[in-house]
Amino acid sequence: MLTMQDALARLTTYWTDQGCLVVQPMNTEVGAGTLNPATFLRVLGPEPWRVVYTEPSVRPDDSRYGENPNRLQTHTQLQVILKPDPGNPQELYLGSLAALGIDVTAHDVRFVEDNWASPALGAWGLGWEVWLDGLEITQFTYFQQAGGLNLDPVSVEITYGIERIIMALQDKTHFKEIEYSPGVSYGEVFGQSEYEMSRYYLDDADIEANRRLLEIYAGEAQRMIDAGLPVPAHSYVLKCSQAFNVLDARGAVSTAERAAEFGRMRRLAGEVAKLWVDRRTGLELPLGTVTPLAPARPAAAVQTGGTARTLVFEIGTEELPPAELRSAREQVRRLLTEGLAATRLGHGEVRVFGTPRRLIAVAAAVAAREEDHVRTVKGPKVQAAYAGDGTATKALEGFARGQGVTLSDVETEEVGGVPHVVVRKHEAGRAAPEVLADVLAQVVTGLRAAKNMRWNDPRLAFSRPVRWLTALWGDDVVPVAVSTLAAGRRTRLLRTAVPPETEIASAETFLETLGVNGIVADHEDRRELIVIGAQDLVYPDGRIDVQGEAALIDQITDLVEQPLPLLGTFDEGYLSLPDAVLTTVMRKHQRYLPVRDADGKLLPMFVTVANGPVDVELVRAGNEAVLRARYEDAAFFYRADQATPIAEMKSHLNRLTFTDKLGSMADRADRIAALALSVADRLEAGSPLLRRAAELVKFDLGSQLVTEMTSLAGVMARDYALHAGEDRAVAQAVYEAELPRNTGDDLPRTLPGALLSLADRLDLIAGLAATVGLPTGSSDPFAVRRAFLGLIAVHRATPRLAGFDLTEGLALAAAAQPVPVADTVLEACAEFLTRRLEQVFTEEGQPVDRVRAVLPHAARPAVAAALLGQLRDAVGDPGFRAVAEAVQRARRIVPAGTPAGYDAGLLKEPAEIALHEAVTAVAVPASPDVTAFVAATRPLVEPVGRFFDEVFVMADDPALRAARLGLLAVVRDLGEGLLDWSHLRF
Repeated sequence: MLTMQDALARLTTYWTDQGCLVVQPMNTEVGAGTLNPATFLRVLGPEPWRVVYTEPSVRPDDSRYGENPNRLQTHTQLQVILKPDPGNPQELYLGSLAALGIDVTAHDVRFVEDNWASPALGAWGLGWEVWLDGLEITQFTYFQQAGGLNLDPVSVEITYGIERIIMALQDKTHFKEIEYSPGVSYGEVFGQSEYEMSRYYLDDADIEANRRLLEIYAGEAQRMIDAGLPVPAHSYVLKCSQAFNVLDARGAVSTAERAAEFGRMRRLAGEVAKLWVDRRTGLELPLGTVTPLAPARPAAAVQTGGTARTLVFEIGTEELPPAELRSAREQVRRLLTEGLAATRLGHGEVRVFGTPRRLIAVAAAVAAREEDHVRTVKGPKVQAAYAGDGTATKALEGFARGQGVTLSDVETEEVGGVPHVVVRKHEAGRAAPEVLADVLAQVVTGLRAAKNMRWNDPRLAFSRPVRWLTALWGDDVVPVAVSTLAAGRRTRLLRTAVPPETEIASAETFLETLGVNGIVADHEDRRELIVIGAQDLVYPDGRIDVQGEAALIDQITDLVEQPLPLLGTFDEGYLSLPDAVLTTVMRKHQRYLPVRDADGKLLPMFVTVANGPVDVELVRAGNEAVLRARYEDAAFFYRADQATPIAEMKSHLNRLTFTDKLGSMADRADRIAALALSVADRLEAGSPLLRRAAELVKFDLGSQLVTEMTSLAGVMARDYALHAGEDRAVAQAVYEAELPRNTGDDLPRTLPGALLSLADRLDLIAGLAATVGLPTGSSDPFAVRRAFLGLIAVHRATPRLAGFDLTEGLALAAAAQPVPVADTVLEACAEFLTRRLEQVFTEEGQPVDRVRAVLPHAARPAVAAALLGQLRDAVGDPGFRAVAEAVQRARRIVPAGTPAGYDAGLLKEPAEIALHEAVTAVAVPASPDVTAFVAATRPLVEPVGRFFDEVFVMADDPALRAARLGLLAVVRDLGEGLLDWSHLRF
């Protein structure tokens, strides 16, 4: 059996064989190997650096007294830094797993998106979690920034979670059972320290002493910075971090303190980083500098055929996140289509496929050559080209010389109605490979992601590194060269394939060659294999909710190149946990498909999807072990939460920051409660039930389980409230306060729940609009857009809220914020609400003219929706059309600003007297109601029509003209406040 100390030794040997130095762990507590100066400082600047070291990583908040089987306050990381990116770091990493005795051809090894950031250190990077049969064993990151400084060259960080790896390899269910060395367990070596340090961090650490230490360490860090000594300064920044973490574990950090300390540590880390770079520069960079990679030389341009052939272009990448893969497919389609359109090459349909490791564009029937073309080059105007005697001017001579022609080649042509001299140039069409090389290069350089990264390529940036290009037109290589990459006819296969690359004979055989080697290029084909395979595995005992799990299935589809569904099981005892806990673990943590019976009840089984051929039993067992560990964690937290009084959970909200300017989650919960009660009072909808639910709102955010799985907020509030003996209706209302969590989610069914939900979203919008602004474009990190959509949905779904004006609600929420909320911010919120409601109605298929006609009621979405429904029925009613046309006609004729009102005594014509009498008899309904308005105003139709036929409105007599316009203004204003009539079209 591979012991833990053997694993550490093997990994260290492997990486030293790859040119890494071995250094020692940091001599003060660090939360991760990243903080060791061998990483944090050495990734800065231009010097090369390769290092491997073991780092005990201390995280006081993970203290569990040694009782949790998977959670430790001190765990062991093995840290590797490769600077610069060697170009094949994933392959090197897989080699390290082989050094541990892990057969990567038998196991399911996956690179799953993980974007890392440390705001306190001003550091971030992009990369992956590495999964071994569903178990996260490594973090793999391309560092982009540290200490607020952009990194050039980029470093690759590989961080192994040693305990996790060894538990999986030794088939252990508790960290204490790990065989650390022959005959000695991990628990025997570290069990006592795990318990005692947990006691210290959670129970015995002196809060005031650690506060003093925090200030002392911060002061000493600054003193060392001022002394120009980055290494001791960094050491004291780390001590600051540990003292802060101890205080945090003791629950002694307020929201304001957290924001202040993060800001201070970020500032200190930034100063240390700058100082380190300056010091290394002053020492003349003792380790030298990294030489950038040279540009690639394109393949020789060779064309062997003269007929139209297929074009295939493959952009090979390291594993793209699913969302970025979907975006990249569309980008490639657009860029290639536009690029071909800008040439004179004839071509057929453009199709684009994608897997996590490749983007493939296929264009049918691409012509062998461009068509020849005569290009007209415009010169100076004729009057400037020739003198009065008809001789050429210097302007014409210069134009001819610049175009390489003689004066006899110059012609005259009207351009924009003005005579100009022109030259016509015959341009022979270029061969397809030459033309395509330019087009395809622009496709690569045009790719962009939501968050772009750099690697060892000096020019390219994308979501993940681009590592190879394959470009063929028929049998010929298209000579594409982009920065350090040159296209050829070789492509890469599955990572476990032997050999890992293959040569492509022609563009026409490319997709077939991939398929023969197991790679399914088309998303829909992969999806179908997953759905059919999963359904076959669970039949006849269970079923997969394909529609309900559509988003998860799409995500899984873009995580694999060759899908292999596998059926796993888990102990039925875990079914005692809430369904939402079980499915959240399966979906969000593991990307497993839950299995249900015919009645929708969860069964103790799941479907996972491996990538490529694997040892099915080995991978199944590994995934089952991972899920068991996850469920053990969840059960541990669930039991601990059930033993914790609600009041104690709620007190933990003081330690959770909402935002640095808007206070803690406790502050936010208090605002939500007060706002919900205030709105209820306005609607005369208050109740003891609502008051109790308001007291409990958000309390479950202080629970251990929701801290681990935030998507369970509300679900666990209901569960824990019922367990604590709260009234079922109170528990339901606290749950409903979190609804809807996304578009299409369930909505509150009770009035107390709806009021709390409304208050939650009003508070979030008012506070964030004032502090970070409303979302623009696709960026919406605080889900403000979703909050607006939730407001609209809850208002529409709750009849008792129909009369409540959401802009008034936003004003109430604004008044309770800890920051000023300007009137302009509230006006912007009202406009944002209007635009979101317009979008909602339009996406529901409502005609645009009717949608815009009801938008004056956007602050009351339920009213706007009701009016839309009435309009749908009314537009077919001739009476409504006549009323609408009468109102619109009056609006067109009456000048803007004309007041409604007139002297009836001035009216003499029978038609105007009839209209006066009809108007006087109308009683317009007080509330917005199209049907009632039509019924009330229908008697006006005939008098209005007669008035327009028989009465000359713009009489010469000013008094009479004013009376007639005032009468029409009354007609105009009858529908005021009901609809924006100007938008209606018939």
